[in-house]
Amino acid sequence: MGDQNSIQSTDPRYVKEAISFPPDRDPYHVYLSRLSKGSRPTMKESLQAIARIASGGRLEPERFPWHLLRYSHVQAIRTHLTETISERSGMPLSPATINKTLSALRGVLKEAWRLGLMSAEDLARAVDVEPVRGSRPLKGRALETQEVAALFQACMRDQTAAGPRDAVILALGLGAGLRRAEIVGLDLADTDLDREIVRVLGKGQKIREVPIKGGTLEAIRAWHLHRGTDAGPLVCPVRKGGRIDRRRIAPQAVLRVCEKRARQAGVREFAAHDLRRTYISLLLDQGVDLSVASDLAGHSSPNTTKRYDRRGERAAHKAAVAAVIPYWSQAE
Repeated sequence: MGDQNSIQSTDPRYVKEAISFPPDRDPYHVYLSRLSKGSRPTMKESLQAIARIASGGRLEPERFPWHLLRYSHVQAIRTHLTETISERSGMPLSPATINKTLSALRGVLKEAWRLGLMSAEDLARAVDVEPVRGSRPLKGRALETQEVAALFQACMRDQTAAGPRDAVILALGLGAGLRRAEIVGLDLADTDLDREIVRVLGKGQKIREVPIKGGTLEAIRAWHLHRGTDAGPLVCPVRKGGRIDRRRIAPQAVLRVCEKRARQAGVREFAAHDLRRTYISLLLDQGVDLSVASDLAGHSSPNTTKRYDRRGERAAHKAAVAAVIPYWSQAE
């Protein structure tokens, strides 16, 4: 497939010719099909980026010959990603973003091996690339107590069914730490109000039980009164006039709820994931054991949870006060 130092091969079969497999024999489709709905869009975007890089923009991932990739190509892709400047931020891609992209590539190559399209030796060599080291501060922010109160007051002022519906969405993020896809993926049967838990299908198809207490529990009970007890999605669209459609909303709808209630409450803009960030940060602030917080959040590693810990940042600010600088403004 060409020069080992080049991603774009001189082999015309690789660069110009698309490969087509039936979906059940295509490593790209097979890999995406085994991911959770929440993970699928992100990994699909990563594979689209790899296909553009490795084919010089000629091929889409559905037609890309993944089974022909070898170690030299994967290493060149890794190098290309480390030198890429993000169009959104104007900064180099973060190590986490690059490693996530390489993880998607490894997943597709493993499926190619399982489907008999590449040998075990070629697979072992192709995926044997070092992860990118380093880390970046987490984006987003944790909401302050007064902001949380203002958001729920905005929901309670809404006399339509959208008020309690949006309160449930906010409560499941702030009071249970659920991801957007997890919130919209809940069914009514997943809420056990007697045991005060919700059963959540998270990443990797792992099911966890998350306690719901206080206002979170009350918000769900209030929404049940509007929604009714028919089986189906817990969170549903609310039409004009208050009519409730018992169908599932899209994860993007959670972001629209956050934007709408933030405007009404006069709260500074925040992302939907900041609800979850606030929940995890509060757990750690209150001294909850890191492993317990990790289990509640559905993280595969406590190291991921640890990145939400703000205590070190606050301690650093307190320590900085000790450095007295004898300067003051001369302006009147």
